[in-house]
Amino acid sequence: MPSAPDKTPTRIAGMFDAIAPRYDLLNRVLSAGLDQRWRQRAVDALELGPSARVLDLCTGTADLAIAVAGRHRRARVTGVDFSAAMLRLGSAKVRSASLAARLRLVRGDAAMIPLASQSCDAATIAFGIRNVAEPNRALEELSRVLRPGARLAILEFGQPRIPGIRTLYAWYFRYLLPAIGKMVSHHDSAYSYLPASVGTFPPPAEFAATIERHGFVSAGPVPLTLGIVYLYVATRK
Repeated sequence: MPSAPDKTPTRIAGMFDAIAPRYDLLNRVLSAGLDQRWRQRAVDALELGPSARVLDLCTGTADLAIAVAGRHRRARVTGVDFSAAMLRLGSAKVRSASLAARLRLVRGDAAMIPLASQSCDAATIAFGIRNVAEPNRALEELSRVLRPGARLAILEFGQPRIPGIRTLYAWYFRYLLPAIGKMVSHHDSAYSYLPASVGTFPPPAEFAATIERHGFVSAGPVPLTLGIVYLYVATRK
C-alpha cells in the first residue's frame, strides 16, 4: 500500500480553505453530477422520524446537511467542519435555501465534536472520514453523540468492482481528475491528495468492521455506481 498522505489538521483545513470557492463546481464536474444522487441515498438510509436531530460531520459547504433539512421539514441539523472558508460558503447556501432556522453550521473538529452526549438521532459524513487524522477517534465521538438506535450513514470513495471499469477509473482518478482539479481550483496539490487518500483508505469490509468496533452494528457497505462510492449504514448500539 502506498504511504498515507499528510493529514495534519492544519494542513487539511488550509487545503480546503484554499479550494472552497470552486469546491462545489468541481464536485459536480468530476462526479458528472452523481454526487447529488449519492447524498440522497445517504439521506434515505437515515430513515428519520419527525423532529429528528441530525449531525452532519465534515459538512464542508453543507450539501448533505441541506439535503437532510430540505427533505425532512421538521428535522434540526447541525453541520460541523474545521474549514472556515467552507463554512462561510455553506452558510450562504443555508440562508439562500431559507433553512437557517433549522440548520446551523459550527466550526469544530471531528475528534472533539462540539455536541452533548446522546443528543442526536442520526449522523452523516460525506467524503470526509477519509480526511480525518484520527478516524477511530471520530467514530468514538460519533458513538458518543448518537443515541442508542440512531443511524449513521457514511459516504466514501471506493474502487469499482468490474475489472475493465476498475482499470479505466483508476486512470481517470490518478491522471485526469488531478489535472482538471488543478486547472479549475488553481491549487497545486488538493486534487492529487484526493486519489492518494483514497488509495490508502481501508477496503470496504475492513472499514465496516472498524465502524462496528466503535459501538455500532450492521455496518455493511453498499456499493454505489459500480463501487466508485460506498455507503456505510450502521446503527448505534
